Amino acid sequence: MEVTFVNPGAEYMIQQIMQTENDSAFWSEPLYYFYPQLDKSYAKSLPFSERNSYIGHTLRSIYVELEDCINEKVALYSQHWQNCKGQITAALSDAFGVDCANLFCDLQCNVSMNPIQPRFLTERRFDVFYLNSEKGAIGTSIHEMMNLCATAMTIAKSMNRKFGRIFKNPNSKLMLDTKKVQSL
Repeated sequence: MEVTFVNPGAEYMIQQIMQTENDSAFWSEPLYYFYPQLDKSYAKSLPFSERNSYIGHTLRSIYVELEDCINEKVALYSQHWQNCKGQITAALSDAFGVDCANLFCDLQCNVSMNPIQPRFLTERRFDVFYLNSEKGAIGTSIHEMMNLCATAMTIAKSMNRKFGRIFKNPNSKLMLDTKKVQSL
């Protein structure tokens, strides 16, 4: 098992944030809460493209201020993962009844300014908010690993295939979003 924590850069973060900002208030409110530099009333008054430009420009400025902090979090989360990896691997192996040591060896965790933490199962990556503690970041990692395990088990059972084989030889058609798997 391996999780690589990375700073994906400002443009990635802004792209991910903009996908949720334009959704309902449930998804956009955290953005304005954590970044009071963004004037919510002003942003909401702008036409769509101007709002995106305003938010993007403001977030780029914020990123410049936060870049060192985010990089420090990458190092902190990475160290904490190394300290916990053996215990987590053993626990997941026991919980799912399969040796997980050689599974999930290529997960990427993007340490991001995005307070919404999206996951991308087919790409084996997920985001964690930079304000998480190291325990919070590891907790999110465990949560995502469990989502991947549950997804693989569901798919394996529905296709009469071995659980580990789905992860050793991933196929994008097999790696479904958890919302879709729930219906199987």
